[in-house]
Amino acid sequence: MDNSGKEKEATQLMADADKKVKSSGSFLGGMFGGGHHKVEEACEMYCRAANMFKMAKNWSAAGNAFCKAARLHMQLQNKHDCATSFIDAGNAYKKSDPNEAIKCLNAAIDIYTDMGRFTIAAKHHISIAEIFESELVDIEKAIAHYEQAADYYKGEESNSSANKCLLKVGAYCAQLEQYQKAIEIYEQVGANTMDNPLLKYSAKEYFFKASLCHFIIDELNAKIAVEKYEEMFPAFSDSRECKLLKKLLEAHEEQNSEAFTEAVKEFDSISRLDQWHTTLLLRIKKTIQGDEGDLK
Repeated sequence: MDNSGKEKEATQLMADADKKVKSSGSFLGGMFGGGHHKVEEACEMYCRAANMFKMAKNWSAAGNAFCKAARLHMQLQNKHDCATSFIDAGNAYKKSDPNEAIKCLNAAIDIYTDMGRFTIAAKHHISIAEIFESELVDIEKAIAHYEQAADYYKGEESNSSANKCLLKVGAYCAQLEQYQKAIEIYEQVGANTMDNPLLKYSAKEYFFKASLCHFIIDELNAKIAVEKYEEMFPAFSDSRECKLLKKLLEAHEEQNSEAFTEAVKEFDSISRLDQWHTTLLLRIKKTIQGDEGDLK
């Protein structure tokens, strides 16, 4: 479907809205009243134009139109509508200009936190984190926004949502070799979930991840950690993850890279290890003297 007509219509609507805004602030507009009403009408026109630009897939123009609407909403003291328009602008800009999208989402977050709407603010911090992950590939900044989202969720007692954000942080910290921070996160989330009947099955996975991070730092650290997790969470002892860790510790102590690889292969044949686990296991294996550093 050809939406070029929509784009022309939207451009005309923007021009008409701009005129309305100018006339609302003029001397005559002020004298005879109606300035406020004109600004409201201009707001509506910018939003309509933005939606037409969206239909024409002109995402930058849509983002710009939503931003103009947001600024007018702020002028009219309509905080909620202002934040909504900034979110709409951010969503449009996501498709054309990630940096502008982040600016708009941050503007909305400032409004939501000022209104005490921390759960919504957290959700949009996650959106920013995802832009840093996939579009701008700045993992440090993605971590910062996931951490902020987790803080807001914790403050609102949304612990499950907070844990999801923290697990993202933990995974990235381990990849960036910030093992101590990753360990603290996995231990915290593991301790939070092990007493919950619906979530306790996941706790063994978090203690497994924490153990792998310990292992990279130091073999003795890992041994002590595994014993601690078994004591904290007895079900961990019977898990395949714990049995694998004990085999790996034994192979590492004996500097036996073949036994290490066999233990990993055996585990992987039943429970597939993802990229994150494989990366950490390779890092551990490389600490075995004379190892070539693969898991084949």
